[in-house]
Order: sequence, then structure tokens, then C-alpha cells
Amino acid sequence: MTLRVLPQNLINQIAAGEVVERPAAALKELVENALDAGATRVDVNLRDGGRTLLSVTDDGKGMTPNELALAVERHATSKLPDDDLFNIGFMGFRGEALPSIGSVSRMRLTSRVRGSENAWTLSVEGGAKGEPEPAAHPYGTRVEVRDLFYATPARLKFLKTARTEQMYAREIMDRLAMARPDVGFTLSGDNNKTILNYPACEGDLFDARLKRLGAVMGREFQDNALQIEAEREGIRLTGYAGVPTLNRGNAQMQFMFVNGRPVKDRLLQGAVRGAYQDFLARDRHPLLALFFELTPRDVDVNVHPGKTEVRFRDPGLVRGLIVGALKHALAGAGHRASTTVADMALGAVRREGEGPSLPYGGGHRTGAGSGFNIGQYQPSVPGHAAIERSYAAQAPMENQGNYGGLFDRGREFGRPDGSANMAGGGFAAAAAPSARIDNITDEGKFVDHPLGAARGQVHANYIIAQTRDGLVIVDQHAAHERIVYERMKADLAENGVKRQGLLLPEVVELDEASADRIADRAEEFAELGLVIEPFGPGAIVVREVPALLGKVDVGALVRDMADEIAELGQGMALKDRLMYVCATMACHGSVRSGRKLNADEMNALLRQMEATPHSGQCNHGRPTYVELKLHDIEKMFGRR
Repeated sequence: MTLRVLPQNLINQIAAGEVVERPAAALKELVENALDAGATRVDVNLRDGGRTLLSVTDDGKGMTPNELALAVERHATSKLPDDDLFNIGFMGFRGEALPSIGSVSRMRLTSRVRGSENAWTLSVEGGAKGEPEPAAHPYGTRVEVRDLFYATPARLKFLKTARTEQMYAREIMDRLAMARPDVGFTLSGDNNKTILNYPACEGDLFDARLKRLGAVMGREFQDNALQIEAEREGIRLTGYAGVPTLNRGNAQMQFMFVNGRPVKDRLLQGAVRGAYQDFLARDRHPLLALFFELTPRDVDVNVHPGKTEVRFRDPGLVRGLIVGALKHALAGAGHRASTTVADMALGAVRREGEGPSLPYGGGHRTGAGSGFNIGQYQPSVPGHAAIERSYAAQAPMENQGNYGGLFDRGREFGRPDGSANMAGGGFAAAAAPSARIDNITDEGKFVDHPLGAARGQVHANYIIAQTRDGLVIVDQHAAHERIVYERMKADLAENGVKRQGLLLPEVVELDEASADRIADRAEEFAELGLVIEPFGPGAIVVREVPALLGKVDVGALVRDMADEIAELGQGMALKDRLMYVCATMACHGSVRSGRKLNADEMNALLRQMEATPHSGQCNHGRPTYVELKLHDIEKMFGRR
């Protein structure tokens, strides 16, 4: 086999295979170039998912005819003014992406600099470059890529459907839009159908960023986001993270940006898991967007051809910064829970446009979006069987005094005469037999507290509390479980983890690299109650284990920790098991479902929740309470 130098066109096509794997990858490079050029608006148009046409138009500084010719040459760039490859202050390399894209497509660049009388255009077809020609175009640059991969038809076979490729393009646009809230972005598809439109956000950085994140990640995130701001050793971390009760079944709504560049890094996944480990089940993931600012020399952005991955000089520092900042924000959230919990509760009561007609004419006029239609009741309408039964079960007005043994329960709740509360001219305490209704002598007591004043208990598990502008429903078991769990954590932090020595120290055999990783963290594990020592090459001896774990498979525990250190850079298995034991003990030691509470006990539980961090969710990430605002309740009953 004879050595030979490959032709330039083939070199460009190989480079295109590394950088341009699909239309979305080409889109990323072109939009990043627009942002580097100082654009305040970027418009993208796709046809057939980007196969037929991919155009990016910006209002940046533009290029002169000479710059146009240089932009499509290999290894020509304006992004390295001082020839320092580790001091990159831009998003991409315009001179790298354009020749690669042009080698596998029919590409045309049109650009005009400010102050110039006319624009210039340049064509590149399958790597063959033309000459700059005068053209008509506003200030800025437009890049049109037609028939992508026509010069390498084999790659077309690996593309997905047009809809799927369009979805990939939207994901790229979303990430870049989150990084730059000060820039307006639009994306249109076939027949000029608008796929996304993000106007430039005004205001300071945090306000603008939250607006853009809300536009991309949803209004739910915007309403339930906690502000993140921390700095350590020259690395600044800002962003937003959702409260634990706002979570998903995957990590697709976790975003990381380094110096304005959207990146994917497994470091983020491990750090977020460590920060939220006390609040979410292992199969649930929070929503967040984190932005790092650090000197370019402290991060290597050239570890991936598409620059979607980075390598930090000190990953341990970055991980500690993420965990510390997230835990601080979560602690500051107190007992706050996601507003989506109330939305789901309201949605379970009524569906927009699906509400049944009420069995009477007239009454209060329905407000917008109430879901109810005031009118004549029609029992023959399909799906109203349950409504018919509910109305048939209601006692007629003339029999409202006939409640059987209900009044007898009044004595149990502190009313010696067993009388019901008839204040306001109507029966106000028609409770189920399992409810415990407090005889309220001071209507204003506790109402101004965040979780209000206890008014009763239903089904021996749910506390009903009244706030100044609504009501709160509390799951007493879940709420007390979190309180007990936080007390146990505080006790562990103050008094340390108790250890139990093994009668016979256990030797765990590992591969040599895993054994070294475990041994390097022996001091960290000792703080958690696990005492280990190296035992020759590829082996670890375990002498003591945390007493909380009881009988434990030591070998499996050590191997799990070794695997997690290799994957995440941090051994979480031991912490997870300790926290799991604490959570289990808290579950068994808390107020059980079915236990009847009096008014003082219910109010005491509410006050403890307000004083306990993270009490808005139990140890498994489920909400501990639902808050319904008065105006939402009035909407359900057609009063608004």
C-alpha cells in the first residue's frame, strides 16, 4: 500500500464528517458565527428538516469581499487574535465550519458591512469556491446551505425524517437562545411556518435570563425557579433551578453553559444528583439551567470537534460549587412547593370546557376559564352519571337539620353541647365521620402564617388549613416524615456517624484502578463511618462500617462506590445508603396515616413545617401540601 497525500476536497469532506453530522450541527456552527459577529437578531429558515435548505440571517458586523474569500478557506479564522489556542473568547471558528459545510453542499454567503454601499456574495459548491460578486443585502450576513450532503450521498442515508431533523434543529436553537437572552431568535420551517420566536429580552441579566428560560423551558419553570448565584476561586456560577416538586423522569431539562457556550458534561449530572439526593427519588430529575463564567485558560473547549463538551482544569472545584450553590438555594426555599401541584389539583377537579351544567338556572355568572356552564341540567348527557348520583345523594334543603349522629361528634371536638357551627345562617361544618373539626374561637389565629390555621382533618390523614387568601391541604404523614428526616440529618452532622467494627475485616478485590480510586478517598469515607485501607494491588480491606446500615454486603457497597467514582468523580453509593436508612427510619417514626390529630397537634405540625427546610416535599420528592388560592376556588364554583 502506497502512502499518498489526500486531495484537499477529500480532506474537507472528512472534516465535515467530524463537524457536520446532521443539519442541526451545521445550524449550530452558523448561528454561533452570527453571535460572534455581534448579531442582535438571528433568523433561521429550514426546508425538509435542513436537507433542502438551511439559511441563517443575522444583523452582525458583516464581512468585506476579502473576508468572504478567506472565510471559506481551511484554518482561516478571526477567533484567535493572539494565536493562543487556550484563550478562546468566542463561540466557534468561522473559518473551520464554513469550508467543511461548503465541501458537502451548495453554499452561498452574502454579507454587507456597515458603511458599505453594497453587499457581496460568494458561492461554494462541493468545495469549489467561486469569486465574490456584488449583491443586494441589508447590513449583516446571510448563509444559505442547499442540498446538504449532496456531495456525500452516503451520509444522507443516516439522516432521520424531516420532522426529527427539525426537532434536533430546534433543540440547538433553544440552547443558544438560553445562552443569549439579549438576542432575538426565530426559526421557521416548510411553508414559512414559525417553529419558534424568541424576542430579545430586556432588563438586567437575571430578569432577562428568567424570561428566556420561561419561554424555552415553560412557564412552570419560570414560576418555580430558584435563583442561583455563587462564586469561588474565580469561577462564577449563576442561573436558576426548579424546586424539587417540579421534576421530570429524565435529565433532558438540565442545561449547562460555560462562558456562554452550551455544553454537555457528565459532571453536571453527578453534581445535581448530589445536591438533590435528599429531595428526589433516584428516577426523578430536577429542571435547571446553570451558567459558568471563568477565564478561558481554566477550561478546555477543544476536547470535542463540535465543542459540545468541555474539560475543566479543576473539576472538583466546579462540582463543589454546583452542589453548594444548589443546596443553598434549596435551603432558602424553605417549605415552598411547586405551583404545578395546585394546578394539577385544580385540573383534577375540572377540565377546561368539559365541566357539566349545574342543575339550576341562573345563579352566579361563570367567569372566564371556569370550566362550568350555567344552564339547564340535562341528565341524559353522556358522562353525567356520576353527577346525577352526587345530586341524588344530597339531602333536600328542608331536611338540613337531619344529620343523624353527626352532632354527637361535636362533643369529641370540644363542644360540650354537641352543637354544629351554624354561623352565617347555614351549616358550615358538615364533615365526614373521620374529620376532626376544631371549635374555632379566634378566627384570625394563625391565618396569616404561610400554611395558615388548621380547620380540620379528613380521612384521618389530610389536614385542611385556612390561609388569608385560600386554603392548604397537608399530607400529615409526608410532612412529618420530612421534619423527622431533617432532624436526623442535623443530628448526624452534629454528632457524626456511629461506626461498628467488623469482627473479621473483609477484603474486597477490585481492579487496580478502582482500588486506587477508593483508597484515594479513604478520609472522605471515614467521615461517613466506613474505614478502609489499601491491601496490596487491586484490593481493599474494610475494617468498620456505618452502624446505621446494620447488616450490609460490604463487597457490593465498595464496588458500587468504585463504579460511581469512575463515572461521576464522586462516590455517592455510601451517602445514598445512609440517607436511605435515615429516610426509612423517618418514615416509620413519623405520624402515620390514619392517626387522628386535634387542633393543637395539627397547628403544631404546620408551624414545624414552616420552620423546617425543604418541608414542601417528602423524602421521595412528592409534595407534602397543596395550596389553593381563593380566586381559583371561586372560579370552580362559577363565582368569577
